Amino acid sequence: MASWDQLGELANVAQLTGFDAVRLIGMIVQAANTARMHKRNCRQFAQHLKLIGNLLEQLKISELKRYPETREPLEQLEDALRRSYVLVDSCQNRSYLYLLAMGWNIVYQFRKAQNEIDRYLKIVPLITLVDNSRVREKLEYIERDEREYTFDDEDKKIQDMILNPDPSRNQSMELKKSLSTTYPNLPFNEALQKENAKLQLELQRSQANMDVGQCEVIQHLIGVTETVASSLPDKDTQNSKKSEPNHSDAGNDKVDSYAGNHKRQHHETYVPSRDSSPVSSGRDLISSKRSYSHGEWHTDLLDCCAEPYLCMKTFFYPCGTFARIATVAKKRYISSAETCNDLMAYSLILSCCCYTCNVRMKLRQMLDIKGGFCDDFLSHLMCCCCALVQEWREVEIRGINGTTHAWLVCLVSLGSF
Repeated sequence: MASWDQLGELANVAQLTGFDAVRLIGMIVQAANTARMHKRNCRQFAQHLKLIGNLLEQLKISELKRYPETREPLEQLEDALRRSYVLVDSCQNRSYLYLLAMGWNIVYQFRKAQNEIDRYLKIVPLITLVDNSRVREKLEYIERDEREYTFDDEDKKIQDMILNPDPSRNQSMELKKSLSTTYPNLPFNEALQKENAKLQLELQRSQANMDVGQCEVIQHLIGVTETVASSLPDKDTQNSKKSEPNHSDAGNDKVDSYAGNHKRQHHETYVPSRDSSPVSSGRDLISSKRSYSHGEWHTDLLDCCAEPYLCMKTFFYPCGTFARIATVAKKRYISSAETCNDLMAYSLILSCCCYTCNVRMKLRQMLDIKGGFCDDFLSHLMCCCCALVQEWREVEIRGINGTTHAWLVCLVSLGSF
């Protein structure tokens, strides 16, 4: 997940070097007026910074920077304002779907930004340097001005829809409504292409930061755009192609090349792979899941050696593999620590196999695999490691990515901040 430091990218922050705090606040206010996402949060943040700007205008910042006790806090304040400008500007220029998916995380960044700016402002000994009653009154007013940053209910509803691993039928309709508001001058198909191109850039940033979790969320969003685009009627696609000469060929070639490369990744027969991307075209993903909706286990219990890396990892760290299986079976995020605690607790009463086979039974029922409790118990009693490897390979074969599912659950749960 993008952190406060990652949002303030070094390249963008470096471009703002040379602007003082008052000028930066003015730029943030202007950027807040043109925000497309988190409009209320941007405006509240800008209003709070206006109070600080009015106070700083009465001070001679150039003189304050001469003193070491005030120069360093002011420089830190300016650095925080530069990152704040990048944060507010991202609500205008970054991908709409990405900002929607990162909703509560962006809200948390606004809260953290205001607290950081207020903290640096308090460090500056303004009262001792400027003995002015009006300044003291404004400082007290700034301390009382506590803004509440939150995620709009309407945006939260759309976020839940696009992060749902099982898309609903009205997903295309709701997404069309939201994108038509964000891109009022573009047809829906072109808006999807533009979002896809922006998401590709977000994916490159996340890959550069080696943020695996965020990469999977962005790949899920790319899959949403492709699934919705594939469900569009041919009439909309033809109308969109007629208006394509108004746009640069370079941007379209980039999106088309991605779509072509993506389609080549899928064969007529679904072949699972641990290294394959979790993103797939909408129709192929749906058809592959349906083809595995009934039947037996697709791997043998004693065939764990076919995946030597997974087998060794499960043997030395069973809690990690079991946590991912339990996350899929119970349809809620379960951490490795929670799994380890449960296994130790059940081991004390000599019923560890009962607990693990119960999770296997839930997974088997969810995947509609034939069997019974005795089979599950004997599988875990005979070789628990082999059973865990078989279960996780079955999850991968059926196209259920437990890591992505757990990450999406964690992301939605950020609303508790």
